[in-house]
Amino acid sequence: MSLPVPAPAPRDEFLGTLSLAGRKVRTLFDALLRHQGLTLSRARLLLHLSRHQGVTQTELAGVLELEPPTVVRLLDALERQGLVERRPVPGDRRSKHVLLTEASRPSLEAVERLTVIMRHHLLSDISDEDLGVTARVLERLAQTIDRLSPEALLADPLLSPARPGEGRRP
Repeated sequence: MSLPVPAPAPRDEFLGTLSLAGRKVRTLFDALLRHQGLTLSRARLLLHLSRHQGVTQTELAGVLELEPPTVVRLLDALERQGLVERRPVPGDRRSKHVLLTEASRPSLEAVERLTVIMRHHLLSDISDEDLGVTARVLERLAQTIDRLSPEALLADPLLSPARPGEGRRP
């Protein structure tokens, strides 16, 4: 007779489940956006510009957590689609303000519609109470991540191999 295998503790599976869910949401949203001639990265950039017209390419890279050359490629593609334009920053030859064009309106409306549809279908079976708890947990997780550095995590004694005669910490 075999003993029942205990279910993993929620802490053991949380980050893996969070990562999997995030990947699935991004993959689904990206697939929907492709029908609009966009990608998730381009849509994120357009949505940010819709709320913060005239930011620089450097600011976009920081906010979207992308490398500057990646932002340049995204902007090049959006510019070819006629959705954005870059204008020089007065007094700074290297900087450019990024602005939405009038032609971007239908794409932005489509992105917003798809966001509403995704939200409806993904969250319809989840109670407001559960969503509130989840949002609070994710906010705390984000705050904790902001306080941590890779160096601090790598210095954790749990990563050090146990020396002979010493037990590992729990």
